[in-house]
Amino acid sequence: MKQFQIAYKNDTSFRKALDVIKRWCESNRAYTVLFRLYSEDMELDHIKHVCDIINEKMPDALYLGCSTHANIFNGALSKAKITMSCTIFEYASTQVKLMQFPFTEENAKEVVDKLKEYCDVNPWVSAVEMHATMLGMSVREFCDEMSILKDDIQIFGGGAYNPKMDNTTTYVFSKGNGISEHGIVFLLFGGSDFHIYSTYIAGWKPLTRNFTVTKADGATLSELDGQPAFDIYQRYLNIKNSSDSIISNTLEFPLFMDYKGVEVLRCPLGLNEDGSLMMATETPEGSHVRIAYGDPETILANIRHDGQKIAAFQPEVIQTFSCAARRAFWGDENISDETILFNSIAPTSGFYTSGEFLFTNGAMRNFNITLVLAAMREGESKNDEIVDLYDAKLDNIESEARTPLIRRFVSFIEATTKELDEINKKLEETNKKLAILSITDGLTNLYNRTETERRIRYALDKRTKKGVSLIMLDVDDFKKVNDIYGHAEGDRVLIGLSDVLSKVMADVPSAVGRWGGEEFMVLLPSSDITKAAKLAEKIRKEFASVSYEMAGCQTVSLGVCQAKDGETADALCSRVDDALYKAKANGKNQVVKQD
Repeated sequence: MKQFQIAYKNDTSFRKALDVIKRWCESNRAYTVLFRLYSEDMELDHIKHVCDIINEKMPDALYLGCSTHANIFNGALSKAKITMSCTIFEYASTQVKLMQFPFTEENAKEVVDKLKEYCDVNPWVSAVEMHATMLGMSVREFCDEMSILKDDIQIFGGGAYNPKMDNTTTYVFSKGNGISEHGIVFLLFGGSDFHIYSTYIAGWKPLTRNFTVTKADGATLSELDGQPAFDIYQRYLNIKNSSDSIISNTLEFPLFMDYKGVEVLRCPLGLNEDGSLMMATETPEGSHVRIAYGDPETILANIRHDGQKIAAFQPEVIQTFSCAARRAFWGDENISDETILFNSIAPTSGFYTSGEFLFTNGAMRNFNITLVLAAMREGESKNDEIVDLYDAKLDNIESEARTPLIRRFVSFIEATTKELDEINKKLEETNKKLAILSITDGLTNLYNRTETERRIRYALDKRTKKGVSLIMLDVDDFKKVNDIYGHAEGDRVLIGLSDVLSKVMADVPSAVGRWGGEEFMVLLPSSDITKAAKLAEKIRKEFASVSYEMAGCQTVSLGVCQAKDGETADALCSRVDDALYKAKANGKNQVVKQD
């Protein structure tokens, strides 16, 4: 795999660069030639003109591209409005396929179905790169649909952007498909000699406690913990209540969210009058977010650490998709610090996006403020000396404003937040245990009488056509067990009965409780008296078959009732108690139904 990179200046220099590539292809193995073209120039005629020159000079070459916020050229921010990389595949076994479709929220499933259909009948596909127009639309359904593709296909890419961040006009294009303002381009790779490693790097660290998203609609985040979302920025960071202030400050302090098991960042782009935040992408209700903090040294440490894995892969080409918010965070003077490192490993190119995509941890995810990378090579690794990113020289990493004192303060906050999280976790666990203890019987671990009564009343309030039934049971001659064998053996009998009840009712909608002493109650909120009687008989037989070390086999008597229309909980419990009394009076070890 060989790559050339071109910064378009004028037609003359561009044609000369294409001539150099053509001569290289004629002298070397060149089975497929692919151009990726990225443009800050939003003039469609200019983009089409450059594509026409590629078609003229290299008619067999493939090309694709999109509009961008800025371009990455040889690992650094490019000053040129149009840049391109030309990747030459040198193995006959490597296959490359271009697909382009219209792309809207409404046709997301249709698009993925077509992609999946192609991948299913072409098992050579091992990677999918994509460029999409996505500003102003929800991509949640698209990501959910993409998650059903085969797990062994690596998927990555970015959203087209506009150099003016407040302008939603964006474009994608590819050979033979024209330029689309609402489209998506898929670039499919594969083959026995094609290898790829894709990953993502964020670099920001969470600082605060978790906040729950209690109200959100699409990309509008309305409430956190029931309060206007902006309140957390005002309370914790003293950010002023203005849209300009929120944009300039939240690049350093975005929201940190666990999304389907992967840590992602979400950047507020604006502030509404009601205190809701306009986000770059969705923050679903029920998810948990924290304010995060980013500083250059921490971000670069993450890039070096994760980048070393890319170096170990020994790629021949590295494709990058970096969020435009990262450019705004670093500033144009320093933004190249985080991507130039990769160019010391392999030729690195890409663009600044409106959002990044990566299939990871079994699902497709839409990232924000993130750097997504795809490292590629043909053939096996060369086993050459691996580049050590920790030895790479970087200038202008430190600024006087980011003193060691601030970094130590951030470390202190991180440690304190972690400790508070651990304390809160223990408190939650304790509260859960206390809640369970408050409704359960200490000996049998079944519901206690108070909780059982509550559940009976609730079932009667919500009763269904199937009916509400009760089973009340009592251990026969239990006093003799205690008197002859002792209370410890009596407890073992009661625990044994509770085990039988739990076993019999395991797959039946029910609530089982200890009513008092040796009496138990089984609530069946959606069973009629016939089914309840059958279950009661099963309980009777199961318990009678259990033998205890001293007490041997014991028996129970059971009463069964179905609630009548309008019957209260007290009346129902009284009737089932009467049924149990009849079972006792009739000779015990039997089931009596009370109609």
